[in-house]
Amino acid sequence: MTENTVTWREVAAETEARLSVIADSPANETRWIIERAAGFDGGEYVLGLDENVTERAMHFHDLMLERRLAGEPLQYVLGRWGFRTLDLFVDRRVLIPRPETEMVAGLAIDQLKAMRSVGIDRPVAVDLGTGSGAIGLSIAVEVERAEVWLTDASADALVVARSNLTGIGRAATRVQVAEGSWFEALPRELLCAIDVVVSNPPYVASDDDIEDIVREWEPLSALFAGKDGLDDIRMILEDAPAWLRPGGVLILEMDPGQLDTASELARSFGFVGIETHTDLAGRDRALVLRRPS
Repeated sequence: MTENTVTWREVAAETEARLSVIADSPANETRWIIERAAGFDGGEYVLGLDENVTERAMHFHDLMLERRLAGEPLQYVLGRWGFRTLDLFVDRRVLIPRPETEMVAGLAIDQLKAMRSVGIDRPVAVDLGTGSGAIGLSIAVEVERAEVWLTDASADALVVARSNLTGIGRAATRVQVAEGSWFEALPRELLCAIDVVVSNPPYVASDDDIEDIVREWEPLSALFAGKDGLDDIRMILEDAPAWLRPGGVLILEMDPGQLDTASELARSFGFVGIETHTDLAGRDRALVLRRPS
């Protein structure tokens, strides 16, 4: 297709028809792909539909559409996805940010803001297994003066997290990035000094069925955690009390069917004030645990 021979409205009609074969919401996916290709932002999409398509933008559109039609998740095709107030860069090195994790980030943010109200002026938060940086960077942006650590065992994931770190402005000066498995990534001076630890760890059981698109495209090391899906959660629960300050809080995302077992484990490691929180679909999704003060 050559420049000035077709409008975005015509492209949108053809794109939506092709996406209807694989997408649940082909109209929405069409809009997101065209917005990305054309550089439209928000209301510019509607106004821009009658603009002529440039050759460069058409090429970008076609590349994205072919990737999507080949089964690649839309978020990776676009190369970015929204999470709370952030527009995150994402690719196959990290999990796609999901709405239930936005809720988990919100729990951590609420805890940190409450701590500031009782005189903890520079709370310390750690996002274990940060992936794209979604949780930890949201904390840095939304909790003024919070000091945030992002950790991950995957060097590839931390490349993505660092890329997203550059996009949060001055809040980035309060963020540190460290490679390593769970608490092993942290410096010893943080022992007994962290106010909030939050994590969306791997929690899928090794023999659980998951969607083909997830199994084929997302990093399996960030999904699977042993026979019952609790291997990493056990390690975090066991080690967290040594790193949290007295009264500090641990927040964990997990499968709804794991919360009872995880709650018992938490009690065995000395946690108190155990709370269960539901996601937007009303399913039990997160535990909030407190180290005794």
